[in-house]
Amino acid sequence: MSEQATQPEQVRKGLEGVVAGETSISDVDGHRCQLIYRGYHIDELIGRASYEEVGYLLLFGALPTRAQLAEWTTQLESQRAMDPPLTAFLQTLPKAAGPMATLRSLVSLMGVLDPSENDTSLESIKRKAVRTIAVIPTLVAAIGRHRAGQPLLSPTPGVGQAATFLYLLHGKEPTPLQARALDAYFILLADHGFNASTFTARTVTGTQSDYYSAITAAVGSLKGPLHGAANRKAMEMLTEIGSVEQIEHYVQRTLADHKRFMGFGHRVYKGADPRAKHLKEIAKRLGESVGETRWFDISERLQEAVWQAKKLYINVDFYSASLLHYLGIPTELFTTMFACARMVGWSAHVLEQAADNRLIRPLALYIGPRELKFVPLDHRK
Repeated sequence: MSEQATQPEQVRKGLEGVVAGETSISDVDGHRCQLIYRGYHIDELIGRASYEEVGYLLLFGALPTRAQLAEWTTQLESQRAMDPPLTAFLQTLPKAAGPMATLRSLVSLMGVLDPSENDTSLESIKRKAVRTIAVIPTLVAAIGRHRAGQPLLSPTPGVGQAATFLYLLHGKEPTPLQARALDAYFILLADHGFNASTFTARTVTGTQSDYYSAITAAVGSLKGPLHGAANRKAMEMLTEIGSVEQIEHYVQRTLADHKRFMGFGHRVYKGADPRAKHLKEIAKRLGESVGETRWFDISERLQEAVWQAKKLYINVDFYSASLLHYLGIPTELFTTMFACARMVGWSAHVLEQAADNRLIRPLALYIGPRELKFVPLDHRK
């Protein structure tokens, strides 16, 4: 029987509303507007658990005990340094090279350098996942410093993922508020069901390809402006607006030009994105802490104006923009920050797919011509 003969009549472009598999990692409940990590509502975790605890939860299925957390953080600390070939490769690249393209290349190179690259056993995948989760903040910070022409720094022990990144990027210890803010950002973006990049990673894993190929493909998917690059676009929008006084003009012009408001709307959530309220509060605290609330003020007023004009809810990208900006992270690195947070989710999904694998192979509805007859080359017009 042909694939065409088994086609369902209804085609859902972008697989919208299609259930493509099962997962116990996270639940994106669009109707209740809830995000659940392994049974925990995100509101239960923010402000109470660290990113390391949430990472352990997503990867291994339960919140760690004190002893398990100590062992897990020790593992991460021991794996954070960049291997010399990665450093050497980065330094050969143009400073203007795109951060996401650079990150994609570095992750791919990690696979080339790993002698066990093609070992697809669960234990081998776990080992690679720990290494990649640990080193990703180091890689992203190194990309940022390379772009700025600054010397690369080495991670220091006894510091969490978020604080490590901020130190490696800026060369100074972050304040507790800054470290907690980035830690919360990492938690809120750690996983999100079968989003485009995660589904990409699972599809690659479904072919029994290796862990690094799956993660490299996920980074490539995240690079797109309709997925991970939206936080960067949101900051560019705020910069273009420039002041609260310009909001109304910007909104009316955007409506007249039939363009999108970046950071608004969501494919799944029918109401408010449950992550957005936390990011908004954190961005507000960061702005107040540095005595410069302009970007938060523009964001808050724009949120109100777009709601009045279009009844659109904000999504995770909207306040991520001002939050990351207040942390001194260059706008061009914003999408790589998304990758830092999501690495643990991607890894958990690679493990879950590999543990109960079936090749992901959807059908396609052919809409081209049929019954064409071959015309010899000399008779074609």
